Amino acid sequence: MKNNTKTIQSLTWLRATLLFFRSHYLIVLGLGLIAAIGRIVQLGAFGPISPGLHIAMEILVESARILLFVYALGLTHLKKGFSRIKLMLTSGRAWTEHWQKARVRLKTHWRSLLASFVIYLLIAWATNLLIDYAAYQTCLYYKLKVHNIIAEKSSEWVIILFFKNLSVIPLTLVFNALFLLWITGRVSGRDNI
Repeated sequence: MKNNTKTIQSLTWLRATLLFFRSHYLIVLGLGLIAAIGRIVQLGAFGPISPGLHIAMEILVESARILLFVYALGLTHLKKGFSRIKLMLTSGRAWTEHWQKARVRLKTHWRSLLASFVIYLLIAWATNLLIDYAAYQTCLYYKLKVHNIIAEKSSEWVIILFFKNLSVIPLTLVFNALFLLWITGRVSGRDNI
């Protein structure tokens, strides 16, 4: 029973993710909005687009996502995030050191890792359920078409991917970046994110 209480109290990875998202929501949502607009343009929300514009929008979407991941990995410092990626990819010694820390952390905190992951999956599932409900069970799609906000030939995926790029995808990127920090011991329960 004591282990279960300790596990629930030490959901450091999940707590850090939610705190980061809350503390930096303007930047997280801003980058998510850039990706969302790029994606709905690709889907033809405003009409057909050329292949060149499609490629440009893909570059825009992926650049916004990479910036968000690096921003979270550097704990709001892009230079630090890029530096961590560079170090991980170029230094064999750093790779070995991080792997050893990760193995120890996984052995000692596997309950916390599992609990954080399961709770995150429930949050993502509930968010996806709400997005699907908004796209398929409300009149939002119909109203957007009637008021010529989206093109006549666009599908419900415009709504679905717009909201996913504002919610689930940025949360997942932050969650994954902070996992790398958590597994190497760079995020602890005392960190102020």
